[in-house]
Amino acid sequence: MSERTRTRPAWWAPVLVASVFLVALNLRPALTSVGPLLPRIGQEAGLGESAQGLLGALPLLAFAAISPLVQHPARRFGLERTLLAALVVLALGMALRSGAGDAGLWAGTAVAGCAIAIGNVLVPTVVKRDYRSNVSMATGVYSACITVGASIASGVAVPLADAAGWRGALAFWAIPALVVAVLWLPRAWTGGPVAEPAVAGGPAVSVWRQPAAWLVTAFMGLQSTTFYVLVTWLPTVEISAGVPAGQAGAHLFVYQLVGVGAGLAIPRLMRRGDDVRAAAVTASAPVAAGVAGLLLAPGWSVVWAVVAGLGSGASLVVALTLIGLRGRGQHGTTQLSGMAQSLGYLLAALGPVVAGLLAERTGSWTASLVVVGVLACAQLAAGIAAGRPRSTVDSA
Repeated sequence: MSERTRTRPAWWAPVLVASVFLVALNLRPALTSVGPLLPRIGQEAGLGESAQGLLGALPLLAFAAISPLVQHPARRFGLERTLLAALVVLALGMALRSGAGDAGLWAGTAVAGCAIAIGNVLVPTVVKRDYRSNVSMATGVYSACITVGASIASGVAVPLADAAGWRGALAFWAIPALVVAVLWLPRAWTGGPVAEPAVAGGPAVSVWRQPAAWLVTAFMGLQSTTFYVLVTWLPTVEISAGVPAGQAGAHLFVYQLVGVGAGLAIPRLMRRGDDVRAAAVTASAPVAAGVAGLLLAPGWSVVWAVVAGLGSGASLVVALTLIGLRGRGQHGTTQLSGMAQSLGYLLAALGPVVAGLLAERTGSWTASLVVVGVLACAQLAAGIAAGRPRSTVDSA
């Protein structure tokens, strides 16, 4: 042990371990700060609803492209050093998005999405490694941090844009990413690559050929799709129904904020080992109910935002817990996380685009909400299948 390690105070190690949750706080503001500002961005940049939907989906396309590749730098450089690089790139992407004109808007959004993809894949692996005795509860806290960051970003987007313009409002979120990168440096300094012994029991089977991995991927993709359609378009849906822009942004804030409590509560239903069917059903049903409410009683939109938000927050925890429970070892979890988030976010990327295109073609948001409702029902079915006790997913 080095002299530097011996002289650190007793609280230093727990702080370093808990710092992974600070990384989680930075994994959504670059995305959720855009939704409330899409009408302004579209007006200034000349983007129609379908183009705005594509802008909202671009980070998700980056997730899909980058997620399967993250295991390679993670094995070579280590989890901590790869995450440090991701935080720096994330800050650079957000600065590029806001300060380089219309081209920078698209390029910076893609760069930020690539950086977030790395965090999406690796943070669940770090959480499983550091909190292996209580993966579901630690995942609930991690998810709560994601949701807090997301809800704050969407809640303050309009006030920030009123004060500094929409470009300034988007650029603001580069600051916390840089701050957390500095705080992450001690972990990156000591967190080099780790050799993991191969799993005994015969030759490894590719994660892409394991049924359990496909079930986890289906649940991850469906819950991500419903979330990103709502987080991208909920303010616009409400504005089209006559809700003031500031109030619609506040409803999006509420939608995400109530997910924090739901995400922290849902692990109580996951105390029976790896059987998470009850949690999957409890998390999925409110999403379908909230979307149905938006269709049938739009005047109560804030109520339905709360209902859907409870389901979305809990669903994310269930999805991430499934990754932690089904993955075997650090590399197995990283590969499963990469697969689930690659295909899952590819599906999710289509959601905002299709929803915007349907609204543009039909002149209303009814068809888009019907599609989201169907997906929420499919999510419930996938959750029942993926939540059954089953063997873990090995790494290849």
